[in-house]
This record gives sequence, structure tokens and C-alpha cells, in this order.
Amino acid sequence: MRQRLFVILGLVLVACAQNEDPAAQGADGFVAATAAEHDGDDPVATPITDIPPRVEVIDEEIVYGATDDLNLTGYLVLPADAVDVPGVIMIHEWWGLNDNIKAMARRLAGEGYAVLAIDLYAGETATTAARAENLMSTVMSNREGTLDNIRQAHAYLDQFALAPRIATLGWCLGGGWSLEAALALGDEVDAAVMFYGRVINDDELLAPLEAPLLGLFAEADESIPVSDVQQFRSRLRNLGKDAQVLIYSDVDHAFANPSGTAYNQTAAEEAWAETLAFLDEQLH
Repeated sequence: MRQRLFVILGLVLVACAQNEDPAAQGADGFVAATAAEHDGDDPVATPITDIPPRVEVIDEEIVYGATDDLNLTGYLVLPADAVDVPGVIMIHEWWGLNDNIKAMARRLAGEGYAVLAIDLYAGETATTAARAENLMSTVMSNREGTLDNIRQAHAYLDQFALAPRIATLGWCLGGGWSLEAALALGDEVDAAVMFYGRVINDDELLAPLEAPLLGLFAEADESIPVSDVQQFRSRLRNLGKDAQVLIYSDVDHAFANPSGTAYNQTAAEEAWAETLAFLDEQLH
């Protein structure tokens, strides 16, 4: 049986109470909810990281920008024969830019993209849920700094990788920032993919979205309840946005993460196939 449950575009949804909306919880509430989902979790590699890239790729640790205090370092991967291929800003889950995220960057680059996996944790990766919660909290409390990080990654792909079109993609923590980046950068972002990231249920905040959006969510995710995802989808539809929101049944938050113990192979593989088809349609 297919794991996916499509959110039917014509469905009439009852709006959730304001205090049930993750966007209304505030950053601290969302961090706490995410931590609860990852209670007892470990950043072990999931099977989705085992598949090698389809074509030969080249990779390099690079400096893609700077703040007042440090350089912004990331992981750049391109097809070995790349010539002006589309770019993807890959934003890590709450564990950080670890080897599992880098494996996914190589796999995506093998599909014909210049992939820049960025670092929101200033060089640190978490090996415990407690440390991941602390690092995520720091990022969530520094919205402008995080958006500036992503803007500099976009500029690098645009000016140095010569990417003609650029998308954002992220899991968990990174899924929410993929959406935030698409809102903040406007028509500079050509597509956005969010794996169960923090949703925004405010028409005024969603209005600037110009990029086509693919959202991939989990039915059993308690940090991002289905009712909130449905409201998010409904608002995007009412605003006339080009957005496809999918809910995968009987799976938990982080079901497709490169790291963690909530992995669901069937749903993860299907979500990845949806992602590849979406990026191919929007960027090529």
C-alpha cells in the first residue's frame, strides 16, 4: 500500500486555533516540540544515505561567505562534467552538517545539480539530542543571521557556480528554513522543498512566496500536527500559490532524515522520488 496520503486541493478545512499553530508557538515552543520528537534518537546514518550518486561527482569543503566573527564553510558537490547546472542550497536537519547530509549532497549532485550543503551550526555537529536542541535553539533565535547565511550561499551558487536556477531543500530544522528562505529571497529562489519543516499559517507572511513549493510531511508528527499542515496547505491554495503538500501516512517526524532512528524506507524513498521529479520540473 502506498504510504502517501495526498492532501486534496478541494478539501474544505477547519482552521486550527491560533495557539495550536507552530508558527504561533514561537521559536522556543517549536524547538521544544522538535526535541520531544527526537527524544531517545541518535544521529545514525539511515539507508537513504547508502545509495551512491548516479554519475561521478566532485566535492570540496569551501568558504561560501562570512559573518563578523567567522567564515561560513560548507560542502560543495557537482557532477564531474558539470556546465552551468542548476543549484540547490541543502539545509541540514537538527543534527548539523554531518557525514550523512554530505552523502545526500553527493547523491543529489549525481542527478545533475550543483549542491551546496550549508552549515548553520558554525562548524559543530550534534551527537546527542540535548546538544542538537541547544544548537537548534541558537539558530532559531537568530533569524536574520540565519537568513544572511542562506543569502550568501545563494550568492555563491549564482556568482561562482554559475547556477542558472537555484532551489532550497532541507529536512526538519532545514525544512523550515527552506520555506523561510523562499519567502525572504522572493524570485531569487526558483523552487523550495521542505521535509516536515516548521509551517507558517499567516496569510501576510506567506504572501511573498513566489517559488513553487513541495512540502513533505508525516501523519504522526506531533511537532508539526497534520491539522497545522492542512491549514498551511489551505492558506497556500487560497493565496494562489504553486504548492504541493503531501502527507505520508503512518510515519513519524524525521521519517526521511539522513540521520536518526525514525526512518521509514518506503515513505523515504517515495518522498525522495517526488523531490527529484519536482526539482527536475522546476529547475531544468
